[in-house]
Order: sequence, then structure tokens, then C-alpha cells
Amino acid sequence: MNVITLAKQSLKKHEGEVLKAYKCTAGKTTVGYGRNLDDKGISQKEAEYLLDNDIVECIQDLATFSYWNKLTEHQQAALIDLRFNLGAAGYRSFKIMGKALEMGDYTEAAYQLMHSKYADQVGQRADDIAEWLQQ
Repeated sequence: MNVITLAKQSLKKHEGEVLKAYKCTAGKTTVGYGRNLDDKGISQKEAEYLLDNDIVECIQDLATFSYWNKLTEHQQAALIDLRFNLGAAGYRSFKIMGKALEMGDYTEAAYQLMHSKYADQVGQRADDIAEWLQQ
């Protein structure tokens, strides 16, 4: 066994795996195997890795909707952004928008998005998503 493998086993044993942020005994926000997010944070490469995984999760969820494969790449990207931001339950709360997407009425889908509390909260993000929904 090499030093990395030994160290990894020891750290896993002593730190434990926690998949949601928590406060460690020193009061620091921590995640995973003792990653101190307050002092160390994450690297750009780690952020990209997490984002890639989140996008895959969004696509897997969105692919369960009958309209998904009929959308353009811009429309799919728009819905990935929306699903990422809202989560699965939040995305599903856009019932009228979903019906518009099912009917292929992308203007109505964009209208529903733009006339929502969500659009008021996120401003330009909603504008961008609505624009892409119509492309």
C-alpha cells in the first residue's frame, strides 16, 4: 500500500463522510471528509466537477418529461438553468408553463415564466431563460 492510500484510509476513518455542510467542532462549515469550506473553500476544478454533476442530474430529471427531446439545444439549456435554480419540486410547480411546453407553445411558456414570482426574484436570469425558450 502506498502513502496516499494509507492516508486516505486514515482520514476517512477519522473524519467520516458527511455529504451536506455542517459545523465541525471548531465551528467551521465543513463537508465531505472534513473539507473546511470557510478557510479553504473549493478549487475552480472542484466547482466545475460539481456543476457538471448537477447538470447531469438536471438532464436526467428533465428527460422524464415528454417534451424534452422535442426541444432545441437553447430551450434545453434554458430548462436546465431553471431546473438547477429551482430544484425538482420548484420546477414542477410551473404547471401552466409545463403544459405550454407539452403543446410546443414556447411563447406561452416564456410568458408564464416571465409573469411569475420567480422572474421578479431573479431578474435578468429569467429574461435570459425566457429568451432561450423561444429559440
